[in-house]
Amino acid sequence: MNYKDLFHIAFLLISSPARAWEEIRVVEDKRKVLMDFVYPMIGLCALSVFIGTLWTMGWGGPESFRRAMTECCSVAVSLFGGCFLAGYLVDWLGVRFCGLRSDLNLAQQFAGYALVVVFLLKIVLGILPELWIIALPLYFYTLYVVWEGCMPVMRVAAEYRLRFTVITSLAIILCPGLIEWVFTWLLRVLN
Repeated sequence: MNYKDLFHIAFLLISSPARAWEEIRVVEDKRKVLMDFVYPMIGLCALSVFIGTLWTMGWGGPESFRRAMTECCSVAVSLFGGCFLAGYLVDWLGVRFCGLRSDLNLAQQFAGYALVVVFLLKIVLGILPELWIIALPLYFYTLYVVWEGCMPVMRVAAEYRLRFTVITSLAIILCPGLIEWVFTWLLRVLN
């Protein structure tokens, strides 16, 4: 795992999505996104939530450590499951509403990289949760990242570009949140 490349592609997706998607498009192995980008970003998100929870709850006692581990696992499960669910939805929505050919590996690659905004905001909010009101509108930057990547990577026709961008962005933003909500609800019910 090369963190220099990880931060390079994350910075490029945020600062210049069109150029980043051109670099991503030439990658032959579409499943490489998981090992090189998604899993390390999930790890960084979980670590920041763990540190942030310990920071806000205090460092003493087993209860604060248990709570930090629970929050950490909740974020990791939600991002992991959200990435795969978003990939399946990107593939299904592309076929159903935009006339694309089904290619699950390409859809997983696209969803994995398009989650960059969600990953970076989770890292920041993990350490500084009181910034949630500022971060909330920043989730919609995913629209721009998807807009720039849907034509070169997913090969979406120009007449379907807006439709694909909106429905795919909603799937990418909402899938991790939905899984996190279900996971925390199950934790409360089963405890």
